[in-house]
Amino acid sequence: MSTEEQARGDSPLNHELKARAYCEARGWRVVELYNLSGVSGRSVIDHPETRRMLADVASGRIRALVFSRLARLARNARELLEIADHFERHGAHLISLEESIDTSSPAGRLLFTVIGALAQWEREEISERVKASVRVRAAQGKPLGGRAPFGYRWVDGRLLPDPDRAPVVRAVFETFLECRKFSATAALLNERGYRTAMGALWSRSTVKKILTNPLYKGKRRANYTSSRGKGRSWRLKPPEEWVWVDVEPLVHPELWDTVNGIIRGIERRYPDGPPRRPRHLFSSILECSCGRKMYPYHRLKGGVVRYRCWDCGRKVDEDLLIELMGEALREFVVRADQLLEAERSRDELERLQELERTLRAQRSRLEGDVDRLIELWDGRLIDQETFRERFSRLRERREQLDRELARLQGQMAYLRTRELSWDFLKGQAVSFSALWPHMDFQERRRLLEDAVERIRVRPDGVEVVFYHLPDLVRLPAFGDLVEGNRKGMGSWPLRA
Repeated sequence: MSTEEQARGDSPLNHELKARAYCEARGWRVVELYNLSGVSGRSVIDHPETRRMLADVASGRIRALVFSRLARLARNARELLEIADHFERHGAHLISLEESIDTSSPAGRLLFTVIGALAQWEREEISERVKASVRVRAAQGKPLGGRAPFGYRWVDGRLLPDPDRAPVVRAVFETFLECRKFSATAALLNERGYRTAMGALWSRSTVKKILTNPLYKGKRRANYTSSRGKGRSWRLKPPEEWVWVDVEPLVHPELWDTVNGIIRGIERRYPDGPPRRPRHLFSSILECSCGRKMYPYHRLKGGVVRYRCWDCGRKVDEDLLIELMGEALREFVVRADQLLEAERSRDELERLQELERTLRAQRSRLEGDVDRLIELWDGRLIDQETFRERFSRLRERREQLDRELARLQGQMAYLRTRELSWDFLKGQAVSFSALWPHMDFQERRRLLEDAVERIRVRPDGVEVVFYHLPDLVRLPAFGDLVEGNRKGMGSWPLRA
C-alpha cells in the first residue's frame, strides 16, 4: 500500500473492515486473516502468507477469500490465474469487492473467467510480439543469445570465422573421411591434440553434431528451437518457423554433402544406432541354470576370461567353454529322428500354404460382396439400415480373415527359416568342427550367433542349445567348472 493511498484512507485496516462487513452481510464466519501489507503485488505466490492461505484452502480450513480488489491480491495475471485454479480445484471461492466478483455465484464465475481470458490474451499478445522480434533478428543475422558456434565468433553483430578454431572444423570433416566412423574420428582428433571449445576431449556425439550442422557449409539455421523451461531440454520448432541466413562457410559445400551422404548411409543401415560389438566370445549367449545371464567379470593370468552368475555365484572359464564348444561341434550329427522332424516341418509348411490359398480365395470373394453391396446402395436398392448391417458383417469377416492370414504368414516364415537353417547346418556341420580350432575371435563369434541359441551352465555339466534343433547337447560334469577343478573329460552322447 503506497503512502498516498494510505493518506486517502485506503489503508490495510480499511480493507480489512470492508471485507469483514461483507462477510457479516453474507452470514459468513471469518476464521483467518492473511496480511500481505508492504508486499509488492508483482509477485506474491511465494510469500509465506500466500503459501499459508493456499494450504488452508487445500485442507478445507477456509472456503472463501475476501479481498478489496484484484490488484491487491496479485498484479501478475499468471499468478492470479494460478491462485484461482487452486481455489476451483478445492471448491473454494474468491470475492473481489471493488470488481463485484464473487465466484460463489454463477455471474461471478463468468466475470472472473472473462477477466482471466483477457489476461491470457494479453500474455499471448506479448509472447507473439517477442517471437516476431526473434524472427526479425534471426533474419538479419543478429545474435539471439548464447555463445557463437564452434569455429565462429560474433564481431559487431555479425557471425565471422574464428581464425583459431575454423581450421579445427575442417580437420573434423577431413578426419571423418579417413575413417568414416564417429568414434574413430573422435579418437584421432584427441590423439592429434585437437580439443573442443571448452578444452574437453572430442566425443562421438560432438563429432556428429559438427558434421551434420549446415552452418559449416554456409547455411546458418536460426529460430529453430524453443525452450521447455529452466533445466529442461530444448525442442525443435516447426520447419516453417526456421530462418536461414547465409554466412561464410568453413568447409566446401561439396565436402559437407559428401560427409553427410556417408552419415545418411550409416543411419539407413543402423536406424537404432551402430550395434555394439561384443568384446567377449560368449557374451549374451552364456547363461546359468538358474535362468540368469553370466557375464565376464575377471581376467586370469594368461588373459583367460572368467564368467560368473551374479545370483548363485556359479563360475566358468572361457578356455574351458571353447574346448567344450569344439567337442559339441565334433559330435554334431544329424540323426534319423531329426531328419524325420525336418520332413514333418515341410509337410506342415505345405498344409499352411494350402490353407493360405483357401483363405485368400475367401478374401477375394468377400471383396466382391462388398463391391456388389456398394452398387446396391448407389442404386438406392437397399436402405441405409440394411446397408450398414450387411457392411458391418462383411467388415468383421474381412478383419477375421486378415488376422488369420497374418498368423499363417508368420508361421510359414518361421518354417521356411527353420528349413533353410537346417539345410545349412546339416551341410556345414563337418566344416564347423574342423575349422573351429583355427577360427579367430570374430569368426567364432559369428558362428556362435548363427548356430547356437544359448549355452547353459548347470551343476552337472554344460548344455549347448542349437537353433532349430529339438535336442540339447549335454556335456559331462566338471565340478564347479572353474579352471583347476575340471574332471570327467570323457565322451558324451546327445541327449535323447
